[in-house]
Amino acid sequence: MSPRRFIVEADGGSRGNPGPAGYGALVRDAETGRVLAERAASVGRATNNVAEYGGLVAGLQAALDLDPSAEVEVRMDSKLVVEQMSGRWKIKHPDMQQLALQARAIARQLADVRYTWVPRAQNRAADALANSAMDGTPVHRDTAAEPSVRSTDVQPEEPAPVVTTVTHLLRHGQTEHTPERRYSGRNDLPLSRTGRAEAEAAAHRLAALGIDVVVASPLRRTRETAEIVAEVLGLAVEYDDDLVELDFGDLEGLTSEEARARHPLAQRRFMLDLTVAAPGGESIADVSGRVARARRRILERYAGRSVLVISHVTPIKLMLVAGLGVGDEVVHRVFLEAASLSTVAWSSDGRTSVRLVNDTAHLR
Repeated sequence: MSPRRFIVEADGGSRGNPGPAGYGALVRDAETGRVLAERAASVGRATNNVAEYGGLVAGLQAALDLDPSAEVEVRMDSKLVVEQMSGRWKIKHPDMQQLALQARAIARQLADVRYTWVPRAQNRAADALANSAMDGTPVHRDTAAEPSVRSTDVQPEEPAPVVTTVTHLLRHGQTEHTPERRYSGRNDLPLSRTGRAEAEAAAHRLAALGIDVVVASPLRRTRETAEIVAEVLGLAVEYDDDLVELDFGDLEGLTSEEARARHPLAQRRFMLDLTVAAPGGESIADVSGRVARARRRILERYAGRSVLVISHVTPIKLMLVAGLGVGDEVVHRVFLEAASLSTVAWSSDGRTSVRLVNDTAHLR
């Protein structure tokens, strides 16, 4: 079966540039032209371009919520946004950079996204939504579930029951790198004695939570943590390569101070821009894409169950970011201890709930 195709129409405006600003976005079925979702919201005081990026983010998120496997064509009358998102023009404005990162993070979770410039006359629907937002009337409308033909002879289908899947996110126990806060990516370090004790403590905490499934990164420190926990839980372990830690490349094994001394420019760019890879390694944006794949697999395979995910700092932070519905830049504002436990609940109707972050009560 061929993937669904959506058209996202997005726009934004500002009365003053900068001034009171808002965006509008909608998703159409590419085959029928039917509007499936509409979004409009104020962005406070901002420029036209920032508001346009807001519309892009909202439109992509609406498409993702409808069908992550869809192919999407984004149509906008902003030449600037289309050229920047297509990679042909640089993005200099810091607010636009952050919104572009959000848009790219969402786009990576869809099957394919391409950008098309259209004349303003062909973007009137999104423009009208943006003006609605600036007039103080936000819009959040989904019409995908409405039947195209209404008949008194046809009974509406019963809505699908809402299913909630709970993911418990456990960071592995300590290795020799952990106390010194060294970059620890794709190395093969084992758990330290402290790390093994932390894994055992976590296992006894988790035994009371009704875990159904254990999924883990295959790196040695997570594998050893998973083996200790799974033995207590009486469960097998499934390994997923998409849950491995970020590849820190030339920064591997260094402290932040050592990294700044040896690779000052590369380390700074890596920390400031989520799309910039560590020298010889990966970017946070790279990891975000594969963690999103792992998350979708887990939620599809184990819907309605309690899943323990044993992974590393960066993948767990990205799972929390997705649960909060915020941009990936938030990863730099979250701290996770070794063997800490976090929890996110995912409902089949699209709602999420972050229930626990960096809990280490079992280690005291």
